[in-house]
Amino acid sequence: MAAEGSGLQRELGPGPKPDALCPEHGQGLGWFCGSERRPVCAACVGPGGRCRGHRVRRAKEHAEELRNKIVDQCERLQLQSAGITKYVAEVLSGKNQRAVSTASAAREVVIQRLSLVRSLCESEEQRLLEQVHGEEERTHQSILTQRAHWAEALQKLNTIRSSLVDMLTHLDDHQLIKEQEIFERTEEAEGILDPQESEKLNFNEKCTWSPLLTQLWATAVLGSLSGTEDVRIDERTVSPFLQLSDDRRTLTFSAKKSKACADGPERFDHWPNALAAASFQTGLHAWMVNVQNSCAYKVGVASGQLPRKGSGSDCRLGHNTFSWVFSRYDQEFRFLHNGQHQPLGLLRSPAQLGVLLDLEARELLFYEPASGTVLYTYHTAFPTPLFPVFAVADQTISIIH
Repeated sequence: MAAEGSGLQRELGPGPKPDALCPEHGQGLGWFCGSERRPVCAACVGPGGRCRGHRVRRAKEHAEELRNKIVDQCERLQLQSAGITKYVAEVLSGKNQRAVSTASAAREVVIQRLSLVRSLCESEEQRLLEQVHGEEERTHQSILTQRAHWAEALQKLNTIRSSLVDMLTHLDDHQLIKEQEIFERTEEAEGILDPQESEKLNFNEKCTWSPLLTQLWATAVLGSLSGTEDVRIDERTVSPFLQLSDDRRTLTFSAKKSKACADGPERFDHWPNALAAASFQTGLHAWMVNVQNSCAYKVGVASGQLPRKGSGSDCRLGHNTFSWVFSRYDQEFRFLHNGQHQPLGLLRSPAQLGVLLDLEARELLFYEPASGTVLYTYHTAFPTPLFPVFAVADQTISIIH
């Protein structure tokens, strides 16, 4: 290191000799004042000089020290440059090669997995379409069988009726009394029963139910912001036990009943409920709710006929025919409708809850976006209009958009 430093010093040279004079004393600037950070002469540092008592040293020594510092700094910069050059040549080049290789492998993984998913979807599509076709054929065959059966029954009834009419027309009283065929014909007619409704004659829509398709469908709808509704709370319906945020998306529970809310026919006056402002008549609709801060809430849909006043079950979400909700109370998760409770064995509490309502398919679905898990599905012919509905009895829940 010393040899390198000496070589660098020889390369730099001793530097220019001082030829400036002190403007005050006219002497050479052979000293350096550390206090004033400038070169001075011997008279400046001597008795009566302006730098008397300052930190002074000979200019040559200070210059030599500075020269050594510059040499050291140059050596450090040289080493730093060598390190950077090596990093760029070796490390970054290696990382670039690894990035190319890793990206290629990742690309292959994506292609392979999507190819597998695509193949699985195609197989599931084929399976479901075959089931639909089979169910259509079964229904059609059942209807044909019924047509043949009732055609035969109609023919028998017509034959019996014609026979009875013929007896009535051609037999006198004595002959009619003795005719046993009347009873036989009557018994034969009574043996032909009236048509009864049979599920075998209806197309069974369950043939299209597929956990895989349902999960992929829910993920596709809720995985896109364009697939979710801009749901806002109708402030006229908000319970006095709830506080509504300015953007009308967040409900906060308060144990103390608010007196600031003006009562009206739309407002829930007992249960901590609220309805959305917009309702749905047809089509597919989806929305998500942040529920991670609450241990007591209900989320779902309700008919506009849901009563608002009183503490009865007719106003309590999930305890009447007007509401269908996913419910959490502490660590109990259930689907509620008309007082019927369906326990849901969830291993952990969802932070977000997705709701899908497909009125054409008559399906209500609850979904956890984080894990891609379908929590519960319910099928029925829903009355319309339907409103998104919410209840909070702990902390807050918020509609995500």
